[in-house]
Amino acid sequence: MAILKFRIYWEDDESTYRDIVIRHNQTFFDLHNAILKSYEFDNKHKATFYKSNDAWQRGREITLEVYDKTYPAPPLMMQEVILGSQVQDPNQKFIYEYDFNKFWHFMVELINVDREENTKLNYPTCVRIEGIAPSQYGTKGIIDSRLAEMEEKYDLQPEAMKEGYGEEGDADSTESDEESTDDMVADEANDGF
Repeated sequence: MAILKFRIYWEDDESTYRDIVIRHNQTFFDLHNAILKSYEFDNKHKATFYKSNDAWQRGREITLEVYDKTYPAPPLMMQEVILGSQVQDPNQKFIYEYDFNKFWHFMVELINVDREENTKLNYPTCVRIEGIAPSQYGTKGIIDSRLAEMEEKYDLQPEAMKEGYGEEGDADSTESDEESTDDMVADEANDGF
């Protein structure tokens, strides 16, 4: 069974992408759900794929459902169309649109075909994440719960910061400076003899 590896670029930033592996006999609906999951989007909105060429021109539409719009050709349905049936090129491209009000656009490119599947993976699955995913609603900061947990784990409390360190001009620091000066004078007097 062939395993297709697609790279899904966010149109606004090509350094942000996800690599998804999927069986050739799975549907576009499966790929649609995998893309949403990898970018942490919900699946409450309209979506469609367009078959594309190297110039990223839109071709035949593979849609989630028939929408109230005019189609140049009758659309194919995501739930019915097998991925392998639409791949005719080793670098096959698709355009994925999600949420027709926000117009999220993703460029989907086939980057690899494997003959054997990895028995440890449940297909489809995301195998590589690059860049920070855009926020579907509002803003999304770099700081998320995982970073906050890590920060808390290694965060030094103010009391811990004071231990072993004095403020500049403290009495402790002047005493230690005098001791180290006395030690140096004694060492010089001995000259190692």
